[in-house]
Amino acid sequence: MKKLKWGVIGCGGIADRRTIPGMLLAENAELVAVMDTADGVAEKVRAKYNAKYAYNDYHELLANPEVEAVYIATPVFVHKEQVIAAANAGKHILVEKPVCLTVEEGNEVLAICREKNLLLGAGFLMRFSSTHRKMREFIAEGNLGQVVSVRAQFSCWYPKMEGAWRQVKALGGGGALMDMGIHCLDLIQYITGAKVQRVGAFCATNVFDYETDDQAAVIMALDNGAFALLDTNFNIPDDSQKARLEIYGTKGSILAEGTISQVDGGNVEILLAEDKGYDAQQERSSADAATFEGLEYGNMYTREIESFGRSVLEGTPLESPAEEAIQVQSIIEAAYASSEKGTIVAL
Repeated sequence: MKKLKWGVIGCGGIADRRTIPGMLLAENAELVAVMDTADGVAEKVRAKYNAKYAYNDYHELLANPEVEAVYIATPVFVHKEQVIAAANAGKHILVEKPVCLTVEEGNEVLAICREKNLLLGAGFLMRFSSTHRKMREFIAEGNLGQVVSVRAQFSCWYPKMEGAWRQVKALGGGGALMDMGIHCLDLIQYITGAKVQRVGAFCATNVFDYETDDQAAVIMALDNGAFALLDTNFNIPDDSQKARLEIYGTKGSILAEGTISQVDGGNVEILLAEDKGYDAQQERSSADAATFEGLEYGNMYTREIESFGRSVLEGTPLESPAEEAIQVQSIIEAAYASSEKGTIVAL
């Protein structure tokens, strides 16, 4: 099998913890080079994963003719310059979310990649969850009837820390909503197949003393008539939140817990009920709960890398294209505008 040869820009952090180990399991991928500006990190990661090259300057990695594609996992404020440089070097690009600091920047780098006939994918890892894929298929088949309501929740504890770029607006573009809520916004649209049309939001820094939002609550109207709710926080301890995703339709509901995660898994409860007419007593004798059977859990990072590789090597459509990530970011910009102005914002 032909393998796509990868370089990793920003090889510490999530790349070292998750993505590179997943890449090494991918049948169509080969790790060639790694790069990081932190002292000693690139060489340490190179030795750890037996890559051929280690660099402290991403320009040197991009000049390596063996590298065919790059995975960019650096802070958001350098995404634009690195994506443009990678495109100018003729490399296909998978960049972590968000694609850039702003939608305007995202559209700029996308245009450059299109002009050069290069693929630009976005790191929406949770599209590669076995459960989320099955939920998408289940809803598309009409099993929930008309989707009318969606709720998503994803939070963590992220106190003020020295050098934390996500806590500086100019470096990360936003806080909890930009970093964590973005996954939920993508999943709401990806799973239901509907797009957000209008947004109302409250975003605040309520607990910690840093620039970006440590909590956000967003309500959205989708183009299929459904309403969606999102709450995302940097100020809730990890062990006290369950990362829930709930989808309700005219024939039933899917209630998921723990599927919004870096690890494939979680619990799902499916409740399907027949319409028995209006019950004035409102006595809820819950339908028997079911779950998805036969899901094949695996490494979502491996699936992500293999999927991008197939798009480059075989011409299959990108499963997480930058276009869709930029559209999700437009929802975030609308939410921040709504919170600031106290109005409903249309996309």
